[in-house]
Amino acid sequence: MNSIPLHQRTLAQLLREQAHAHGDKTFLLYYGQAFSYAEAYEASRRIAGGLAAVGIAPGQHVGVMMENRPEVVWLNFALALIGAVVVPINNASRGDLLAYYTSQSDSVALVLDEAFVDRVAAIQPQCPKLGHIIVCPDETTTGPKAWAFDNVQVHVWEAIANAPALPADAPEPAYSDILQILYSSGTTGVSKGSMIANATAVRAAQKHVEMYGYTSEDVMYTCLPMFHGNALNCTVLPALMAGATVALSRRFSTSMFWREINECGATRTSLLSAMINFLWLRERSDEERSHRLKTCLVVPAPEFANEFEERFRVKATSLYALGDFGYATMFGPDEPREKIRSAGRPLPEVALAILDEDDQPVAPGDVGEICLRTNEAWFARQGYYNLPELWVGANRNYWLHTGDRGRLDEDGYLYFAGRNKELIRRRGENISAIQVEDVIRRHPSVADVAVYAVRAEFLEDEVMATIVRREGCDLDPAELVRFCAPQMAYFMVPRFVEFLAELPFTATGKVEKYKLRAAAEERMSEIWDREAAGIKLEK
Repeated sequence: MNSIPLHQRTLAQLLREQAHAHGDKTFLLYYGQAFSYAEAYEASRRIAGGLAAVGIAPGQHVGVMMENRPEVVWLNFALALIGAVVVPINNASRGDLLAYYTSQSDSVALVLDEAFVDRVAAIQPQCPKLGHIIVCPDETTTGPKAWAFDNVQVHVWEAIANAPALPADAPEPAYSDILQILYSSGTTGVSKGSMIANATAVRAAQKHVEMYGYTSEDVMYTCLPMFHGNALNCTVLPALMAGATVALSRRFSTSMFWREINECGATRTSLLSAMINFLWLRERSDEERSHRLKTCLVVPAPEFANEFEERFRVKATSLYALGDFGYATMFGPDEPREKIRSAGRPLPEVALAILDEDDQPVAPGDVGEICLRTNEAWFARQGYYNLPELWVGANRNYWLHTGDRGRLDEDGYLYFAGRNKELIRRRGENISAIQVEDVIRRHPSVADVAVYAVRAEFLEDEVMATIVRREGCDLDPAELVRFCAPQMAYFMVPRFVEFLAELPFTATGKVEKYKLRAAAEERMSEIWDREAAGIKLEK
């Protein structure tokens, strides 16, 4: 399917061609509203014109903090038409992390929902390159409203969205121009922004269509947030490539999921680990078997994947992808079902090896580090923005070292086996233990801390902190939570907290977190639990 000439692989050109090809066909469904391909293109052109009119130029970076709704889709398209770079920012970001995303990415503008204005106002002095803020008022706002920012031009979304369309003779983006900067969770202490070129995003959309069999008859449902790469790059762009329809939901709801799937007539969808578990543990219903779904992308494939297919009458597909690299393996609907726990085989465009600590291949079936490199130019990421030294450090002996562990079976199928990295996976969010530790260490009563995952209910990991107090200092768990909440995303704040006299260390001075986790999981009922204490966090 690699038939699009390289110089034509831009999202701007793909959008324009599909709008002309499909015209009145529905591209987006959103709670009773339907938008055609032509309407999506025209809305995007007007937003692009409005952004250009206030000074957003090709190559400039624009941060986005918006809840799911059609406007965020049009905004992504509009920035692509201009040739600007979208920087999706997790809506839970606040404090130093929000300032870091904005300043490290060199964003000259932020487009945000009104609900996030106060957060941005608090960090604006830390972002000297920020020149424009575009506010999307919420549905309850009546009449004009002023937002106070220093040395920043503030614009209202309606003025941007209703501007004259971007001129037809506007500069055309190149296949090599960066389209997106997607930030990692910062597993080495620094969140890294991976640069995705236009050609990479278009090629990835092609691979989804090719490997999963998407067609123009499909309705592709997503309830994942648009600031995650999955919603845009696994659903919206593949749907655009296939000439299919996107059904967009505001957010995931266990109780509403199957109803929404049925109401929109979805034929394809994606689920992350926590969502899979919540649906699996839910009481059975007629709705979960009366749908039109053909495939469901489940990442990672759960232990009950075969039973999942039988119960929900849907083919499970999967993949292995990395924010730092892109797509490496895919497991399609026609693969052998005895391989369903795998993430599929390496794509032809990717070389994948399982290596030991000396970068030597291990035997089939043995576990080692998953290492990647590309066989095709522009198929993978183009490095970390403003952090070239970390990009060089991640690549050794011509391999990108993922920090993930896995094995290849005798047929070449990849099985994920865990992570080397300081990464916690909580309900679909990747959390850097190092970043949480860095915040906790700022508390004057903390001498040392170890943050790690513990298994709680719903078959999911939760964040736990084991803390050593400074001599003579007093600190209780609730105070620690109050200290953390304004400085990190809500999902990063430890749920479980304990205090010890000292932490266990290896001979080389590394905290033995596996010992802490094992000991904690044997006595979870005795450990302080934020949720049991009734402390609620602002999202």
